[in-house]
Amino acid sequence: MPSRWDHLFDLKPVALVDHLLDEVARLLAKDLESWPPPVQDLDPATLGEFAPLFQEATRRPAPAVYTEALRLAKWDLAREFDAFDDYVRNKRYLERGLGPDDRVPLLFLTRWLTEQMLGLGEATQGRIKRPLMRECLDRVEARLGDRSRLPQA
Repeated sequence: MPSRWDHLFDLKPVALVDHLLDEVARLLAKDLESWPPPVQDLDPATLGEFAPLFQEATRRPAPAVYTEALRLAKWDLAREFDAFDDYVRNKRYLERGLGPDDRVPLLFLTRWLTEQMLGLGEATQGRIKRPLMRECLDRVEARLGDRSRLPQA
């Protein structure tokens, strides 16, 4: 008679890195549910153009801002500086349906996502390298793509 646990032996083991990336993606998606997402060691003096996001009640950006921020963060991690620079300098976000007021939240989210990934690399003592960081952002994007979790403006 088969035990209720037999099916577990048929499952493939999940690699530790895959489990870590899934867990990080889950946590980041949860952080993105609030606006602005949590920032550690917030120093108002160094916020620059992002200061209004923390000093005033600002509306949550549209879902497209999150999508574009993920795109830019992946380019940043891939060191695709020409694409990143062209996008920002030529205001390509306007072509993607974003408005001029979306620029600051877009750049903030991009920096926040990039910093989260670089922090992951640092926390793992360099074991999670940039290609895996981009993969992790793909997983965040997939989680946000679930309409029930996608931040709403």
